[in-house]
Amino acid sequence: MKTLQVETYRRARRAAWMMVMTLSALAAGCSRNSPDPNAEPAQVTRLRVQNQAFLDMTIYLYRGSQRMRLGVANGNSTTRFTIPSSMIFGATPLRFQADPIGSNRQSVSEEITVNPGDEVTLQIPPQ
Repeated sequence: MKTLQVETYRRARRAAWMMVMTLSALAAGCSRNSPDPNAEPAQVTRLRVQNQAFLDMTIYLYRGSQRMRLGVANGNSTTRFTIPSSMIFGATPLRFQADPIGSNRQSVSEEITVNPGDEVTLQIPPQ
Protein backbone atom coordinates (compact mmCIF):
# COMPACT_ATOMS: atom_id res chain seq x y z
CA MET A 1 0.00 0.00 0.00
CA LYS A 2 2.80 2.39 0.88
CA THR A 3 4.55 1.64 -2.43
CA LEU A 4 1.42 2.58 -4.38
CA GLN A 5 1.22 5.95 -2.60
CA VAL A 6 4.89 6.69 -3.28
CA GLU A 7 4.48 5.79 -6.97
CA THR A 8 1.35 7.96 -7.26
CA TYR A 9 3.21 10.85 -5.59
CA ARG A 10 6.11 10.50 -8.06
CA ARG A 11 3.76 10.51 -11.05
CA ALA A 12 1.92 13.58 -9.78
CA ARG A 13 5.22 15.36 -9.15
CA ARG A 14 6.53 14.42 -12.62
CA ALA A 15 3.27 15.66 -14.24
CA ALA A 16 3.49 18.95 -12.33
CA TRP A 17 7.14 19.36 -13.39
CA MET A 18 6.24 18.73 -17.06
CA MET A 19 3.41 21.27 -16.79
CA VAL A 20 5.79 23.91 -15.40
CA MET A 21 8.32 23.24 -18.18
CA THR A 22 5.64 23.42 -20.88
CA LEU A 23 4.26 26.70 -19.56
CA SER A 24 7.79 28.14 -19.31
CA ALA A 25 8.51 27.21 -22.92
CA LEU A 26 5.24 28.76 -24.07
CA ALA A 27 5.88 31.96 -22.13
CA ALA A 28 9.39 32.26 -23.58
CA GLY A 29 8.09 31.71 -27.11
CA CYS A 30 5.44 34.41 -26.77
CA SER A 31 7.68 37.07 -25.24
CA ARG A 32 8.53 40.18 -27.24
CA ASN A 33 11.93 41.74 -27.70
CA SER A 34 11.57 45.47 -27.36
CA PRO A 35 14.16 47.63 -29.12
CA ASP A 36 16.78 49.31 -27.00
CA PRO A 37 15.71 52.98 -26.64
CA ASN A 38 19.38 54.03 -26.38
CA ALA A 39 20.39 52.29 -29.62
CA GLU A 40 21.15 54.38 -32.70
CA PRO A 41 18.51 54.15 -35.44
CA ALA A 42 19.57 52.15 -38.49
CA GLN A 43 20.90 54.35 -41.25
CA VAL A 44 18.95 54.02 -44.48
CA THR A 45 21.05 53.64 -47.62
CA ARG A 46 19.35 54.66 -50.86
CA LEU A 47 19.86 54.40 -54.60
CA ARG A 48 18.47 57.19 -56.76
CA VAL A 49 18.04 56.20 -60.41
CA GLN A 50 17.69 58.99 -62.96
CA ASN A 51 16.39 57.08 -65.97
CA GLN A 52 16.63 59.43 -68.96
CA ALA A 53 15.96 56.57 -71.38
CA PHE A 54 12.54 55.81 -72.85
CA LEU A 55 12.49 52.17 -71.69
CA ASP A 56 11.73 51.06 -68.14
CA MET A 57 14.72 49.41 -66.45
CA THR A 58 14.93 46.57 -63.95
CA ILE A 59 17.61 47.55 -61.43
CA TYR A 60 19.85 44.96 -59.81
CA LEU A 61 22.41 45.30 -57.03
CA TYR A 62 25.65 43.27 -57.02
CA ARG A 63 27.80 42.64 -53.97
CA GLY A 64 30.60 40.39 -55.12
CA SER A 65 28.84 37.56 -56.98
CA GLN A 66 25.56 38.05 -55.08
CA ARG A 67 22.77 39.70 -57.11
CA MET A 68 19.57 41.25 -55.73
CA ARG A 69 16.68 42.79 -57.65
CA LEU A 70 15.80 46.24 -56.30
CA GLY A 71 12.86 47.01 -58.59
CA VAL A 72 11.85 48.85 -61.76
CA ALA A 73 12.89 52.38 -62.68
CA ASN A 74 10.35 53.86 -65.07
CA GLY A 75 11.53 55.58 -68.24
CA ASN A 76 12.07 59.36 -68.22
CA SER A 77 11.75 59.58 -64.43
CA THR A 78 13.65 59.44 -61.16
CA THR A 79 13.10 56.48 -58.83
CA ARG A 80 14.47 55.88 -55.33
CA PHE A 81 15.23 52.45 -53.92
CA THR A 82 16.24 51.47 -50.40
CA ILE A 83 19.30 49.26 -50.32
CA PRO A 84 18.68 46.52 -47.74
CA SER A 85 20.85 46.87 -44.65
CA SER A 86 21.76 43.18 -45.04
CA MET A 87 23.77 44.16 -48.14
CA ILE A 88 25.80 46.92 -46.45
CA PHE A 89 28.58 46.11 -43.96
CA GLY A 90 30.61 49.23 -43.29
CA ALA A 91 32.27 50.45 -46.50
CA THR A 92 30.92 47.95 -49.04
CA PRO A 93 31.87 47.79 -52.73
CA LEU A 94 28.71 47.52 -54.87
CA ARG A 95 27.79 47.50 -58.56
CA PHE A 96 24.42 48.21 -60.17
CA GLN A 97 22.88 46.77 -63.33
CA ALA A 98 20.19 48.40 -65.45
CA ASP A 99 18.34 45.79 -67.53
CA PRO A 100 15.98 47.45 -70.06
CA ILE A 101 12.56 45.84 -70.30
CA GLY A 102 11.90 44.93 -73.96
CA SER A 103 15.56 45.03 -75.01
CA ASN A 104 18.62 42.87 -74.57
CA ARG A 105 21.09 45.74 -73.99
CA GLN A 106 22.25 45.60 -70.36
CA SER A 107 24.71 47.86 -68.60
CA VAL A 108 26.58 47.35 -65.34
CA SER A 109 28.08 50.22 -63.38
CA GLU A 110 31.63 50.30 -62.15
CA GLU A 111 32.22 49.25 -58.57
CA ILE A 112 31.55 51.98 -56.02
CA THR A 113 32.14 51.92 -52.26
CA VAL A 114 28.93 52.60 -50.33
CA ASN A 115 28.63 53.35 -46.61
CA PRO A 116 25.50 53.03 -44.47
CA GLY A 117 23.40 56.21 -44.84
CA ASP A 118 24.74 57.12 -48.29
CA GLU A 119 22.55 58.05 -51.25
CA VAL A 120 24.03 56.82 -54.51
CA THR A 121 22.87 58.25 -57.85
CA LEU A 122 22.75 56.07 -60.95
CA GLN A 123 22.19 58.06 -64.14
CA ILE A 124 20.95 56.20 -67.22
CA PRO A 125 21.48 58.32 -70.36
CA PRO A 126 18.99 58.39 -73.24
CA GLN A 127 19.72 55.95 -76.09
